[in-house]
Amino acid sequence: MADAKKTTDVPSEVENEIVNAEAAEVVAEKAEVKTAKAGKRSAKAVAEAEAEAAKEERKIARAESEAEEEQKPKQHSNPTRSRLERRGKAYRKAAESVEAGKAYALKDALELATKTSAVKFDASVELHVNLGVDPRQADQNIRTSLVLPQGTGKTVRVAVFADENTEGADLSGVENITKELEKGAINFDILISSPANMAKLGKYARLLGPRGLMPNPKSGTVTTDIAKAVAEAKAGRVEFRVDSTGIVHLGVGKVSFGGQGLLENANAVMNSIRAAKPASVKGNYVKAIHVTTTMGPSITVSTNE
Repeated sequence: MADAKKTTDVPSEVENEIVNAEAAEVVAEKAEVKTAKAGKRSAKAVAEAEAEAAKEERKIARAESEAEEEQKPKQHSNPTRSRLERRGKAYRKAAESVEAGKAYALKDALELATKTSAVKFDASVELHVNLGVDPRQADQNIRTSLVLPQGTGKTVRVAVFADENTEGADLSGVENITKELEKGAINFDILISSPANMAKLGKYARLLGPRGLMPNPKSGTVTTDIAKAVAEAKAGRVEFRVDSTGIVHLGVGKVSFGGQGLLENANAVMNSIRAAKPASVKGNYVKAIHVTTTMGPSITVSTNE
């Protein structure tokens, strides 16, 4: 009898375990539903959120890796050629005449410039002077004009904004010039005005200013002696001023002038630059000088002269 009872109890225990497991599952499901309804994320939602976070981390890591690659210097299969190597054959041949690292005397530099011009036209010879000034300071913003002894080598068209006609001017008369400016036409290289008529040019400042044609007393284009100003403009009067980096750029003639003619003009420019030295500038005033021709190599000039 005892064995029979024992045999009967075994299925009962198994059944109880099954019932308890089923009950646990039901409780878990109810708890999950309860937490979802209470606003908490389900297990499935948590898993999806973790997967999304892992995906974002991979994106960030990829972006950081790409940024690092961009910052690394790119390796070219072919090495970059120097600036001289990228020039034309005529320029490279002319540049061979200029000794690298040497500072020439002004006379020698101008002579050499006439020989290194490889173009077929009468090239301009330019003087570039780096000054130890700060153009942001009003007293160091150098601007002046002078008449080149040998002229500029260019044909200059002069217009005179005055009531009377002026001998030697290519265009003169307030009404005549006003009509041209109303059309936006500029048929002159230099505009000279009398002080009394400057107010009438105010409305054309946006047209003339960017082209450097607005008359200015400092450049000698606003004056009562109109005839003298016209004669000087025709003879080779030039204006120069420092740019935002403190450098003066000015043409001093043509290759056809020869070394001596260019030297006279260049000396006149350098004397004018030295005479315009501001009192507030201390130390080295002329920092560097270079001579070059149109499309020609640059020649360094000694600043010790």
